[in-house]
Amino acid sequence: MKKVSIIIPAYNEEESLPLLYERLKKLMDSIQNYEFEILFVNDGSKDNTINLIKEYREKDPRISYVDFSRNFGKEIAMIAGLDYAKGDCVIFMDADLQDPPELIPELIKYWEEGYDDVYAKRNSRKGETWLKKFTSKMYYRVLQSLTNVPIQKDTGDFRLLDKRCVNALRKMRESQRNSKSMFSWIGYKKKEVLYDRDPRVAGKTKWNYKKLIDLAIDGITSFTTSPLRISTYISIPTFIILFIYFIYVIAKCIITSTVIQAYQAIILLILFFSGVQILLFGIIGEYLGRIFNESKNRPLYLVNEYNGKKEMNE
Repeated sequence: MKKVSIIIPAYNEEESLPLLYERLKKLMDSIQNYEFEILFVNDGSKDNTINLIKEYREKDPRISYVDFSRNFGKEIAMIAGLDYAKGDCVIFMDADLQDPPELIPELIKYWEEGYDDVYAKRNSRKGETWLKKFTSKMYYRVLQSLTNVPIQKDTGDFRLLDKRCVNALRKMRESQRNSKSMFSWIGYKKKEVLYDRDPRVAGKTKWNYKKLIDLAIDGITSFTTSPLRISTYISIPTFIILFIYFIYVIAKCIITSTVIQAYQAIILLILFFSGVQILLFGIIGEYLGRIFNESKNRPLYLVNEYNGKKEMNE
């Protein structure tokens, strides 16, 4: 019997966990020809999340959990789930039930047909603001224009991954992660499944625009060096414009016998080149920062407890 691991990162989700477990239990009980594992990754929750998970595990052996020593973020929680999952395939889903568990049989069906990565594409996004939808659309457009890897638009983390996809992702140990881009980078045979995303059943979203901007920057700088080429793209037209402006100033002085106010031209040039330099320094700083973080070679996460056993983190 094949085993399916459902990985659920959780951070302060005590309000949604009872509803989530009820729907997952109903689903698992209705599917008899698969063995299931629900692997919660408690990402340093400050509420009663971990205690609820432990209660579920006591009465249901299909429940497993990884309890972080502190909050490391969802991206790190996802790789931890891959490290500890025991299934022949894994399914990522959020704890807030925006990803409907009832779609899981369809994901499994396509997996059995030979697809390695069955990803759920959002047909609609209920409960999200117009600004959130617009910025998400623009982000994917920019990311696709900068990278040479096809990125799936309007897809989140809700997907099924075959064991060989899991093994590939386990090898990618960079600390600043963007899983959506990684899913595309590894390749393999992919299948799209459309669904309507529901609003959160309880609690508040843990994402804000600052975190989303950080994730967007990680997604771009993790998979392309295109921003570094901006210096080349800007420098060529800049010097052409500067040369034309120089010829214009000289020609005007000769033809009209007028004097150009030098301080005006100097101020404009200083402001222009200062802006260009600041932009380029910021881009280079992003990549230097990534090199700095990766060079420390720290573990991606530290585990406090796994299924009731204290981890030594040796």
